[in-house]
Amino acid sequence: MIDLQKIIVVGDRVLIKPEENLEKTTSGLYLPAGVLEKEKVQSGYVIKAGPGYPVAAPVDDEEPWKESRASAKYIPLQAKEGDLAVFLRKEAIEIEVEKEKYLIVPQAAILLLFRDDLLNF
Repeated sequence: MIDLQKIIVVGDRVLIKPEENLEKTTSGLYLPAGVLEKEKVQSGYVIKAGPGYPVAAPVDDEEPWKESRASAKYIPLQAKEGDLAVFLRKEAIEIEVEKEKYLIVPQAAILLLFRDDLLNF
């Protein structure tokens, strides 16, 4: 049994739970699986996000014997847990955890993010 809380998303990737009921049109017609696979974009909710893009630590050429204690640094991702993401379907990798379907999507494949807690302009 895999606990979703124990999953660590690596780098610039995002774990997305795809939206349900995409196999049915607004009029109630069911679509075959092949139609859904040909869609170019898909949407879903961000479950977890990775730490971001790794940044190289500065190199100290003057004292190469000195032990480096710099921890890894990252440029954070725009996607946050709870966001509704619209992304390119062909970039997504499908996985199954506890009989639930999830998608691993790189940040570069996300086209739009909808977030409820944004400030009003």
